[in-house]
Amino acid sequence: MKAFFYKYRKFFGVLLVFSIITISLFYSALKPKKTLPIFNPSDVNPELVDSTVQYISKYHTIADFSFVNQNGKTITQKDYEGKVYVADFFFTTCGSICPKMTTNLVEVQKAIINNPKVMLLSHTVFPETDSVPVLKAYAIKNGVIDSKWNLVTGDKKEIYTMARKSYLAVKLGRPEQLYDMVHTENFVLVDQKKRVRGFYDGTKKEDIQKLISDIDYLCTE
Repeated sequence: MKAFFYKYRKFFGVLLVFSIITISLFYSALKPKKTLPIFNPSDVNPELVDSTVQYISKYHTIADFSFVNQNGKTITQKDYEGKVYVADFFFTTCGSICPKMTTNLVEVQKAIINNPKVMLLSHTVFPETDSVPVLKAYAIKNGVIDSKWNLVTGDKKEIYTMARKSYLAVKLGRPEQLYDMVHTENFVLVDQKKRVRGFYDGTKKEDIQKLISDIDYLCTE
């Protein structure tokens, strides 16, 4: 028997290599490929979406915008053109979920620091108090890197419109107060084509790890 295997050792060697390659290819073909959904207003909790766009089921993209960042610079969609980015809504005096969200977004900043394809964008929901100097102090305190992360303020109506019509991420506030907003823990992942690709709980470490993984995926999609 040993002589038989020795005689045909090359044949069995080739057969073994062929079998390994075939099994690997078969496994790869069957293994589901990673995908990320494209979110439209009709896919999201209606509480987070303006009633005028809740019916939209396809082709939703982030609208054009113009706000002012922590350095007094006007930031528009042009600054994020062709980028993957994470958007969220916060305010500097928030003592509940904001500190945790900011800490976790700092972790995302660390993960993308050397990736020129990715940026961050945080909108204040209290622009009447979060002025440019206030945002700058908050940025310095939390280690915000200006080239990667813009903290923006602006007209409250415009921020409200972006939150509920574009990012689909902020709840209504007091009904008697026009354009009042209750920010949520949501981080919103936006792709290079301005489409919403994911929502993540900004207070949970496991969601942050998934967000970082999904960012990497979008950069190669």
